[in-house]
Amino acid sequence: MSQAGRLVVLVSGSGTNLQALLDAVADRSYGAAIVAVGADRDGIEGLARAERAGVPTFVEKLSSYGSRADWDTALAARIAAYKPDLVVAAGFMKILGAPTLESFPVLNTHPALLPSFPGAHGVRDAMAHGVKVTGCTVMLADAGVDTGPIVAQEAVRVFDGDDEHLLHERIKTVERGLLVDTVGRMVREGWTVTGRTVRLGSGGMKK
Repeated sequence: MSQAGRLVVLVSGSGTNLQALLDAVADRSYGAAIVAVGADRDGIEGLARAERAGVPTFVEKLSSYGSRADWDTALAARIAAYKPDLVVAAGFMKILGAPTLESFPVLNTHPALLPSFPGAHGVRDAMAHGVKVTGCTVMLADAGVDTGPIVAQEAVRVFDGDDEHLLHERIKTVERGLLVDTVGRMVREGWTVTGRTVRLGSGGMKK
């Protein structure tokens, strides 16, 4: 088997998507290894999950720097130290700056079917619009908010009895599976980006 793809995963909270990836990489046939987990704050469950799994961790707090640009540069340097093939923003609640986005392919998730309902309240906005089907999106991050090229999507039905919490929990369950499947395919099969079109299975990891 070829060398496993190197993943750096970024988290800000409980790390449920991270846990799904940790479980996946335990199977060597998955084709990836999590070489580090980074966070923008201390004392979160996401870091604890990484530590329990024996994965190196690092923290870069925005408040430790005099400017957002300085933080962007420091975070990119910390990520670069682990030589990742792919960076996964798994519930990372900061917008990544150019130093990271221009250095590594970054995968992100969103709890709606983009380009509909971008931003911080995708589930709430979809429900307010009265949609009958929503879902989740895995995308390659760019400088915008939920505007990057779409890699994978999966639909989730909206039921009459749903509230925002119920729907979001159902979306998150689907999202975890979609993220694990997508990351695995990208590291095993490679990908290409042409304009806004991402194609998996190109035979080599590339941005």
